[in-house]
Amino acid sequence: MPDESAPGLAEPALVVLVGPSGAGKSTWAAAHYARGEIVSSDQLRGVVGTGPHDLDASADAFRLLEVILRSRLRRGLTTVVDTLGLDAARRREYLQVARVAGLRCAVVLFRTPVARCRSRNAARDVPVPAAVLTAQVRRLRQVEHEIAYEGWDLVVTVQEDVPAVATGAAARPDVVVPDGGLEFILQISRFPWGTDPAGWLAGMARAAAESGFAGVALMDHLIQIPQVGRAWDPIPEPWVTLGLLAGLDLGLKLGTLVSPVTFRPPGIVAKAAATLDVLSGGRAFCGLGAGWWDREHAGFGLPFPNAKKRLDDLESAIETIRALWSPGTKSHAGQRVQLPETTCYPRPIGRIPIIVGGGGERRTLRIAAMLADACNLSGSDEVLAHKIDVLRRHCRDVGRDSDEVAVTVLDLPILGSDREDVLHRIERLRGRRAAATLTGRAGTPDQQIVRYRRLADLGARTVFVSPEGLTGPDDVRLFDPVVRTFQA
Repeated sequence: MPDESAPGLAEPALVVLVGPSGAGKSTWAAAHYARGEIVSSDQLRGVVGTGPHDLDASADAFRLLEVILRSRLRRGLTTVVDTLGLDAARRREYLQVARVAGLRCAVVLFRTPVARCRSRNAARDVPVPAAVLTAQVRRLRQVEHEIAYEGWDLVVTVQEDVPAVATGAAARPDVVVPDGGLEFILQISRFPWGTDPAGWLAGMARAAAESGFAGVALMDHLIQIPQVGRAWDPIPEPWVTLGLLAGLDLGLKLGTLVSPVTFRPPGIVAKAAATLDVLSGGRAFCGLGAGWWDREHAGFGLPFPNAKKRLDDLESAIETIRALWSPGTKSHAGQRVQLPETTCYPRPIGRIPIIVGGGGERRTLRIAAMLADACNLSGSDEVLAHKIDVLRRHCRDVGRDSDEVAVTVLDLPILGSDREDVLHRIERLRGRRAAATLTGRAGTPDQQIVRYRRLADLGARTVFVSPEGLTGPDDVRLFDPVVRTFQA
């Protein structure tokens, strides 16, 4: 069964179906959306009347439909309105409610041959009178012109046996793979490994390699963060764990996203990353950040200086690490760091990419522009576009080509095999959060492909995928069609 939504429509959204009786609207809706997302006037007649064709119950059914519609849109939930859709006043009212809720809006227009509509109608237990169906078909011709001026983001035309065509500002472009492809790295941030930690980790890495992921990144925290799990959930020391994964010889890139400079002296990080690079055949990367969570520092007896000092330390750490990775054993006298020697063996096989994590516009992005190979960002499309622009301005200010600083994005998707699975996962994961806080990053493989196409268009080269609620290898394998779509 197809599991993609109206072509090109980012969600959550309002989707209004428009077509005469027998046009196939309900069948189309059931094939593209989950049952709970569809609000049908026929079904509601059955709730408040004797059945779906009880026209005496129509007024009550539509009042109930509007209550359900407003409630769902107010919560930011995708809602499909399965009625004739021929009433302009109702369409505009639905559109206004969705606009107030900040949702995207689409019309799906059914151009089913009249003969087929009549044939289906005649086969029903309670057919619509022929004259009424004729009036509906005539009305549809007027509706097509009205819709063009109502302000919908997307108009999808469905003609049976012909691929759906989408028009409007939100029409989905074909997925074009960027030059060099879009790289995906699995970030593991939670570790529900049961009684076999090493086996679970190996299974995750193998699933990532089999599904086309370019690498595996580990979150670096001393206590599990509240955004991911409970404080007593396991969270392993990352450099030790990455050594285990390197021994699997899966050809994956391996590194941290990101290691706070407050946890380890930079020389120790240089040593660990260089060793990992040698063990993995030159596939290590090193994510660095200023650190942010005071609790884990206090709990482990580590200093947690103010933000300025931590950012100063980030600059110094990058300089120290680079110096220790450089050829020879000479002394180093830099702007921030003085080292009497740089004897650090084994040396990395090649240049280990340093990724600076964080979006602070004044200092963090400037540090990335000056010293890093990449900058890892997160946020909505609008936030990312702004941060990328700031990063590029910093590159110009420090005299560096912005192409030398790759943009990577940390994404926390919720991926389901179909729409029912997506909704089930949202409900399981949201806890006390409003569902709307999750729906924008939740979807089927086709919907996630659209999301990642937008990230590529913004300039992202790598997506660190940290699936919310990750439990095991099967969750990783769901990403296979997504990842492979973007491979060059």
